[in-house]
Amino acid sequence: MTGDFVIAVDGPAASGKGTVATRLGRELGLPVLDTGLLYRAVGVLTERAGDDPDDAGHATAVALLLTADQLEDPALRTRAAGELASRVAVHPRVRAALLDFQRTFALQPGGAILDGRDIGTVICPDAPAKLYVTATPDVRAERRWKQLRGQGEDVAYEDVLADIRRRDARDGSRDAAPMRPADDAALLETTEMTIEQAADAARRIVEAARARWEKSRQG
Repeated sequence: MTGDFVIAVDGPAASGKGTVATRLGRELGLPVLDTGLLYRAVGVLTERAGDDPDDAGHATAVALLLTADQLEDPALRTRAAGELASRVAVHPRVRAALLDFQRTFALQPGGAILDGRDIGTVICPDAPAKLYVTATPDVRAERRWKQLRGQGEDVAYEDVLADIRRRDARDGSRDAAPMRPADDAALLETTEMTIEQAADAARRIVEAARARWEKSRQG
């Protein structure tokens, strides 16, 4: 299912998993896919077409036609897009439609890094390196609030915290690939960490996983 050395980075919204994945990709020279953008794109494009993101049929139709270039839309980085992503992600048919996209990315020669909520459990269950990045809801909300403010969105911290808690509940309780750590994932708790500390901790986890992986291949 996987290509060479695949790194699965999972975790809830604003946990720091995207930053960790990006830093790892830069250091290791591996391509990175933010799989959350796939769901954001499906949600945004469904709504943009005048359809209901809560309707599995409409959302699945969009997911089946999704292309990589559509992930470059700045609208996918907004607070509204994050909420839409969580709504369409509950549909099993949407998840199934996006499965090949993600697994094809993971099959690249040399390996790849994918970050999301079900990479280590569903998309790449045999990935040699798995991390589950998390932090308290309050800290994650503050991070997301600062990010949104930096993008020019006028939003209250309390509203962002409510969003985070709502998304955690929805992502963790959905029937299709609920958000949870893979049994063999290394837990990276970033509440008290700076970006640099989190990236360094992730690098050390991945280095250890690579050493185990290389040893197993030699055996």
